Amino acid sequence: MEPAAEKREAEQEEQQHPSHDEAAAPSADEDEAEAEENERRNRELKAGLHPLRRKFVLWYTRRTPGARSQSYEDNIKKIVDFSTVESFWVCYCHLTRPASLPSPTDLHLFKEGIRPLWEDPANRSGGKWIIRFKKAVSGRFWEDLVLVLVGDQLDCSDDVCGVVLSVRFNEDILSVWNRNASDHQAVMTLRDSIKRHLKLPHSYLMEYKPHDASLRDNSSYRNTWLRG
Repeated sequence: MEPAAEKREAEQEEQQHPSHDEAAAPSADEDEAEAEENERRNRELKAGLHPLRRKFVLWYTRRTPGARSQSYEDNIKKIVDFSTVESFWVCYCHLTRPASLPSPTDLHLFKEGIRPLWEDPANRSGGKWIIRFKKAVSGRFWEDLVLVLVGDQLDCSDDVCGVVLSVRFNEDILSVWNRNASDHQAVMTLRDSIKRHLKLPHSYLMEYKPHDASLRDNSSYRNTWLRG
């Protein structure tokens, strides 16, 4: 093969199979978002505050039994956002504790820019780990999970979208949403990290369900795919 032909073939091969560095390179949108986060943190530091790595939004859902049905998206209400340690504690100290919330109610704590919907672009390829608790103990585990998320302590934290507290009649359910349900290693690493940080007793079962399965059966917590 002549040198020119070899060069053309090599260029075509490189275009079809980009290098690992190129495949892993962040997109322009991700670069812009990270630059905005850095700018935000610098402003807060100059103001004498303690910035969090991410800005978070707290959402609330309350479905009144027997009332005229609304779409799930219409029921979601934004409560507050925060991006510093100081603003987090102002928010958290005024929150109603799980034991005092009516059933059914959901609290969603998500990174800014991600809505707590299966269809959100950040969520639609992902899923969630689910843990069911007796009402007497759910408040402590919810608080621990919130602090772990806000403090950016979970392994694979960039893959985590947010956490949800679902208050139901006979139990409370905590769930941790992640971006990529097909990355089995990351999913299992996240499971182990949740267990470790919550000091979860061995008697508690964790279940995983991809969001596309939830879209198909229109259920958050039934028909889970993976247990561990």
